[in-house]
Amino acid sequence: MQQIQAEVDRYPLVLFMKGTPQYPTCGYSSRAVQALMAAGAVSLRTINVLEEPEIRANLPRFSNLPTFPQLFMHGELIGGCDIVMELFEAGELKRIVEEASAA
Repeated sequence: MQQIQAEVDRYPLVLFMKGTPQYPTCGYSSRAVQALMAAGAVSLRTINVLEEPEIRANLPRFSNLPTFPQLFMHGELIGGCDIVMELFEAGELKRIVEEASAA
């Protein structure tokens, strides 16, 4: 769990996902990363949980969210794909991305 804490502390915007932004391996991760990119997330830190078994096993306990992807901003859980999509559709994701980038 220290590795997870270090990642969310070090980077303002972190997406724990299945696959990579270029090659997502699940539809939820794909939709979340596309929404983030469309909202202007250029300094997005992504972690492929399929290549990090320890993170994959511990992240649900760390965040109390059992599914992937998971988006964190400044160490706080924003949510999974559904929340990211709701924020995107409401126009809020762009503000969140800009806020994270400004820090």
